[in-house]
Amino acid sequence: MTALLRATGLWKAFGEREVLRGVDVEVAKHEVVALIGASGSGKSTLLRCLGLLETIDDGQILLADQDISDPRVDANRLRARFGAVFQSYNLFPHLSVLENVTLASRIVHKVPRREAEQRALELLDRVGLADLAKSHPDRLSGGQQQRAAIVRAIATQPEVLLLDEITSALDPELVGEVLELVSQLAADGATILMATHEMAFAREVAHRIVFLDDGEVREEGPASQVFGAPREARTRDFLARFLA
Repeated sequence: MTALLRATGLWKAFGEREVLRGVDVEVAKHEVVALIGASGSGKSTLLRCLGLLETIDDGQILLADQDISDPRVDANRLRARFGAVFQSYNLFPHLSVLENVTLASRIVHKVPRREAEQRALELLDRVGLADLAKSHPDRLSGGQQQRAAIVRAIATQPEVLLLDEITSALDPELVGEVLELVSQLAADGATILMATHEMAFAREVAHRIVFLDDGEVREEGPASQVFGAPREARTRDFLARFLA
């Protein structure tokens, strides 16, 4: 499959600490790729670099064959082509759920308010949040807030959805409702690159797995192969902690 998002030879350091060391990764249109690895392996930094929220020290990032790592490009315009959801919900507390969801559509993408709100309400209804559209985030549970954050990310119809450990801040009983929404998006053909510690979910939903270890890609391949017959000892050791 032709890659919609491709990164080659990515290097990123914070001071003297090298976080990414020559990382190659790609995601095809309608594909779900799961990044797995221990905390500190570079997953979050990789997602932030791909979404142009961090500058890279070396390498190249292509989105639909456009070099978006070129320092001469309009980074703000390119960021608008991604949807991103992080560990913390990052909803604006002074805005209602509906206002949070429509903000980027109206301000960045210049969608008329009525049209933006209509799409937002349809999406909120789909995830069971329509009745809370006028509520502020502090009236929502953690799972509801994270579902609202995902709706905000997909409301602009991004080309690629970047998900960074979106269940790590949730109580265990709320994890399932958020993962179910991601499953629905995957089934609908969304292009998703997600960092996750939810191994069972990654095994079931992801088309491919990328195992990051100490800032390097140690192994990548179809989910069935990486989980069923990992080639690398480091992969086997990592997975043994989750799948024992």
